[in-house]
Amino acid sequence: MIKTMALVHMSEAEVAKNCAAVLEKVRQGAEIVVEQDHRPVAVIKTHRPGRSIDDCIALAKAYENRLGFAPIPDAGFAQDVQAAIDAHRAPLTPPSWD
Repeated sequence: MIKTMALVHMSEAEVAKNCAAVLEKVRQGAEIVVEQDHRPVAVIKTHRPGRSIDDCIALAKAYENRLGFAPIPDAGFAQDVQAAIDAHRAPLTPPSWD
């Protein structure tokens, strides 16, 4: 587990001058606050993705095996999931660098 270090404040010029060093600090857990005229304009920090769908399915199956039966979500849960799906029907178009 990566523990977050204290925030590191840097100017845009400092970040641009040594990007590799900035990214190394981020890899080590630091959060970099990029400032312009002493005002924060961005934060650079490590991306910590959530569980994959495969991991979630495996956890659910393990839980089912421990219980001896499959948990059944209530109707409200199913409606909430359907509402989330319906709200995000647009295709995902991430930036080209993703």
